[in-house]
Amino acid sequence: MIRATLAAISTLLALALPAAAADDFIAAPTLRASVTVTSDVVRIGDLIDNAGSAALIPVYRSPDLGTTGTLTTGQVLSVLRAKQVIGVMTGDIKEVQVTRLARTLASKDIENAVAAALERRFGLGDAANITITFDRSVAEMRLDASNSGALQPVATRYDARSTRFDIAFEIANDGNAAPTQLRFTGTAIETVEVAVLTRDIDRADLLKSSDLSLERRPKAEVAGEPASRDRSIGMQLRRAMRAGTPIRAADLVRPDFVVRDQAVTIIYQVPGLYLTTRGKAIESGAEGDTVSVLNLHSKRTLTGIVTGRGQITVQGASQSAPMAPAVEQTSSVKRDPVPAAAALAQSLVQAPASAAEIAQAQIPQVRLSQAPAKSE
Repeated sequence: MIRATLAAISTLLALALPAAAADDFIAAPTLRASVTVTSDVVRIGDLIDNAGSAALIPVYRSPDLGTTGTLTTGQVLSVLRAKQVIGVMTGDIKEVQVTRLARTLASKDIENAVAAALERRFGLGDAANITITFDRSVAEMRLDASNSGALQPVATRYDARSTRFDIAFEIANDGNAAPTQLRFTGTAIETVEVAVLTRDIDRADLLKSSDLSLERRPKAEVAGEPASRDRSIGMQLRRAMRAGTPIRAADLVRPDFVVRDQAVTIIYQVPGLYLTTRGKAIESGAEGDTVSVLNLHSKRTLTGIVTGRGQITVQGASQSAPMAPAVEQTSSVKRDPVPAAAALAQSLVQAPASAAEIAQAQIPQVRLSQAPAKSE
């Protein structure tokens, strides 16, 4: 009986020992092949798993922000042994890559932040129209990854005369440390998009697509509304201009369809009638302008509207000529010796200057004699 009891106790102890040993087992430290860090030092806990109480011990200086460094396995083990960390499992790892995370600020991001800080302040306009030039070349900037906040301007100065700015920014830090401070100085100029001449242009030249380019120029160089490229094509300039000159809307005029002393076609137009004759322009004008013209046939000066290239239209009476009464088949008509249409044409060519004269040149009324009515 006693022997059976002792055997049972021995069996229970044998079964219990592996469980206790498992509870007391400490996982072996294992080397990592790839490491990322956010601080300026590399700690034991970054290099190996299961580092225990040694995890926070610094052993290396971190690579530069945003870069990766390489350590051989032998170098790492040597440093760990010096810190009393032994028995590290390396497997087939030959080297360890250490990457330091960073926040990257592109130069364009910084330009946009400066322009946004000046937008609609100090007499400047939209940020998109502000051109920034830094005193020192601002290339890509790398900050510690903990600097996750936005660029917040905390001090902004600008001199409109010299166009110089001095702006300080702060960036919040995830580690609750003091915010990172950045300061930039330079010049800020408001610009406008404007059509610029690519060659010298005379007053009489029509602007073509190849004569214009679209550029951004300081707003101070363009006094008034800048002309767009599309609006300028097909127009003329009020005066001759040299290549490289920005064009304002006020510099453009509609092209002259009629030039002074030019031989033109005069069109006489009244309801139901359209006549043309030769003339000479007394003044220049664009389409739709009212100009004076000399009728070379009658030697009279008329006023008309430019309706095309080398073409001036003189309008007749505003109301149509009175119509002749209807003629019955039984009526007899006394014909005028001069055909009515020819008389009107001759009258218009010689003197169509006024509505009153046009009215006098209407077709003569026909005389009617009706047959007596038959009596029942």
